[in-house]
Amino acid sequence: RNSSGLIIKKTMPAYNYTAFDSIGKKQDGLISASSEREARRLIKNLNLIPIDLNQTEKSVTNKIKVKSKTLVLATRQLATLLDSDIVLDEAIRITADHTNEKKLSNVLYELREEVIQGKRLGQAMTAYPNIFSNTYTSLVTAGDASGNLSQMFDNLASYLEEMERVKQKIFSALAYPIILIVFSLAVITALLTFVMPQVVDQFVRAGTELPFLTELLLSISRDMPYILGVLAIVFFLVMAWYKRVCSEPKQLIGLHKKFLSLPIFGGFILNAELERFSSTMYMMLNSGINLDVAMGESANVLNNKYLQELIMTAKKKVTEGADFVVSLQKTAIFPDMFLQLIASGYLSGNLTGMFEKVSEFMKSEIESRRSMILSLLEPVVIIIMGGFILLIVLAILIPIMQMNAVSIN
Repeated sequence: RNSSGLIIKKTMPAYNYTAFDSIGKKQDGLISASSEREARRLIKNLNLIPIDLNQTEKSVTNKIKVKSKTLVLATRQLATLLDSDIVLDEAIRITADHTNEKKLSNVLYELREEVIQGKRLGQAMTAYPNIFSNTYTSLVTAGDASGNLSQMFDNLASYLEEMERVKQKIFSALAYPIILIVFSLAVITALLTFVMPQVVDQFVRAGTELPFLTELLLSISRDMPYILGVLAIVFFLVMAWYKRVCSEPKQLIGLHKKFLSLPIFGGFILNAELERFSSTMYMMLNSGINLDVAMGESANVLNNKYLQELIMTAKKKVTEGADFVVSLQKTAIFPDMFLQLIASGYLSGNLTGMFEKVSEFMKSEIESRRSMILSLLEPVVIIIMGGFILLIVLAILIPIMQMNAVSIN
């Protein structure tokens, strides 16, 4: 372990090398060896002629993270290379060479070295849990054991791409109203802070008695820095409270349960989680993994800890011999449509295919709810913003009308 507590995986020095292959093509790579002499020997064993070799200070930790899009591209490239009958270690090397993310490239070189030394790829991937999830490594292990690793990587790439698309839909559903709300608050704050005081100041100098509405908004304008400061403090207190709740599993589960009860958003969160669960179950079952194991791995991909606990409880009951559908029904939270489809697939012996259909159904539900949320929030935010601006305009117009009335009299 290093000073920060990270586990460092550095059993042997690593060497960057440049070499020529049998057809004279230049190749770059990374290799682990006990010495430079050993590194040159290992490179020659790969049917390469080393021309440059330099030791690197590389140390790969088990907490490295990479962008999900980068992992998707690397997975798709591995699937393509393996489908072209390129051997596994060479496919990993080519993928590492063409990966723009340096961290992932180093990890792939490490994986290649372990594969060359006889270790199974899925087992080697478990050393990097922040890059390769349990689901990812389980599917790779299953594909390796069945001798169909290229197809498994292809399925994994499609799965990760679909997960990214669903994530983007959720993000777009939440991002637009948030941007609209923030922009509206910024406009109202600017009007209260900069515009209104300058206009009202003219009335004060003219000796005009200000109406209640104008006095109220003017006092808010004067106290705006303090109001913003209080809001900032409240925000940081809420974030600190949430961080503390996250450290307490029982409290976090209770909070995530309440999230599912939120009007409009609760159903959206539930559908998104069920789509993720269903697509993962389809992948696991289609790879020949047992139902109870698939349930455990699929539960791990859920972000909502309350749903995760329910699935793990159902998995325990299935392991003890309980009926799969009954164990899900007892959770009393899954939609009837979801349960009916799963029950139909379970009874007909086509549970794998039914999970695929449920995943597609949930995607359509996510899209419809996303459209509904946007169609509701946009006019609500515009009406609220328009109401505040109307109050500001009235606070300015009323003194003007009072001044005109006095001048006429």
